[in-house]
Amino acid sequence: MRNFKKGLAVLLTLSITAMTLMTGCGSNDSGKKDVSTKTETKSEDDSTASTGTKVLTFGDTTFNSENEEANIDPHNTYAGWPCVRYGVGETLFKFNESMELEPWVASEYKNVDELTWKITIKDGVTFSNGKAVDAEAVKACFEDLVKVHERAAGDLAIDTMEADGQVLTIKTTEAKPTLINYLCDPYGAIIDVSEGNADGIVVGTGPFVAKELITDDHINLVKNENYWDGDVKLDEVKVITISDGDALAMSLQNGDIDAAYGMAYASYPLFENDDYTFSSTATSRAFYCQMNYESSVIKDDAVRKAIAMGIDKESFVNTLLSGYGYTAVGAFPEGFSFGGDKVKAEKFDAEGAKKVLEEAGWKDSDGDGIREKDGEKLTIKWLSYPSRQELPLLAESVQASLKEIGIDVQLNVTADHGTVLEDKTAWDVYAAAFVTCGIGDPMYFFSTHCLPSSSKNRGAYNNDELNKLAEKMNQTFDIDERSAIAVDMQQKILDDNAFVFCSFLKMSIISKSNVKGLEAHASDYYEFTADVDIE
Repeated sequence: MRNFKKGLAVLLTLSITAMTLMTGCGSNDSGKKDVSTKTETKSEDDSTASTGTKVLTFGDTTFNSENEEANIDPHNTYAGWPCVRYGVGETLFKFNESMELEPWVASEYKNVDELTWKITIKDGVTFSNGKAVDAEAVKACFEDLVKVHERAAGDLAIDTMEADGQVLTIKTTEAKPTLINYLCDPYGAIIDVSEGNADGIVVGTGPFVAKELITDDHINLVKNENYWDGDVKLDEVKVITISDGDALAMSLQNGDIDAAYGMAYASYPLFENDDYTFSSTATSRAFYCQMNYESSVIKDDAVRKAIAMGIDKESFVNTLLSGYGYTAVGAFPEGFSFGGDKVKAEKFDAEGAKKVLEEAGWKDSDGDGIREKDGEKLTIKWLSYPSRQELPLLAESVQASLKEIGIDVQLNVTADHGTVLEDKTAWDVYAAAFVTCGIGDPMYFFSTHCLPSSSKNRGAYNNDELNKLAEKMNQTFDIDERSAIAVDMQQKILDDNAFVFCSFLKMSIISKSNVKGLEAHASDYYEFTADVDIE
């Protein structure tokens, strides 16, 4: 039996105590619906004091279709995130703050051979409808998941499953060293699929039950009276989608909400007093740029290299983010066994970038400050989205710094970025946010972004040597060997300048001081637990 403290999850050793903790993430999109149409001002009848009912109202910038979180059905795109975050669903295993595996709905697992895993479901776990959770229920959940969720089907590579009481035996089509890690992805939340998903609401095992959900607006939750793992302190939770960072701050100041996820950094000083509490942690959520290899200008190695050299990461983090983040080198933060301190990337060097472009034939022949080659202006179409407030700021920073080296950057920061991505002629560089180590293992990022089969390989990047390393990684069970391969894989994509990693998120949840137990987690998954309380 595996030791959960030293399980398959790679031990992530973030030096959180050495970092400034007053940090966070959010959105500063001013083009969204006014908060007055989204926020329900709490009446006297809603208050804990007047009714004895404990109600927490939570503002969130990310619960929206723009982030592929249109509902809480974990079998729908990335909607598993709010399902787990809001305490509706739970996975078989979970991560602790060091991103090590721990039991949750399951009690243990055994890797019988390269293709066979036996997972034991805990006795006494029930769905919120009172039904017992056994291996057959989990099997039915996973059968539905891999049928409708392409990413999960590829990650898990399930061949057959057999249920025997509380023991689920999974056989994979190929060696899957990270199977248990992938089952911690929010898409792996255990739900009662026999109940369906009316209006995007599912029946899970968590401390809360969803009662009403309106996409891009709100979700209302009540305590799970049948919760299997202790008493739930809150009676109700109301999550309101507030995509505008300033509106989110105003809502918290006015008392319309009790806590907020995604606060604009500029608003932090408003809450740095005894009336509010910050819960902060460092995460592997990277803000990065992905190159479109179907773009003629991006195919030029010199252009990609100059872009990588022309992005001033330090200025972006320290000036525009006011230090509420930390600069990136590779796909993973420094301190990981496969982190950014183990690889090399282009450093900010404006003069060096100019030289690279000059030698490649990109010259400013007409004196307008923008380089040309063969009659073509060096113009980059930069695509991003506003719901992560760092991304519009990154776009502005890059536009300014690349102009200094003779590149014209045309910005398109839009909530409709998904549609634009489909037209490969409409963008050259895509800037996004992604938790690169979301399953406690480095292969997570490469399998989603860097391979020909990757669902998020939007720019059609392909490196034969990287693909061979990926095949080797997928056959490797030893953690140290996996870390070494991950370093080599990072170096390949950095040498190609296929991706530029700009910064990592230090994430905060800001609450009124009477809110207890609402804590930021290194995985960015778990928020509403049975222990969250409001006094």
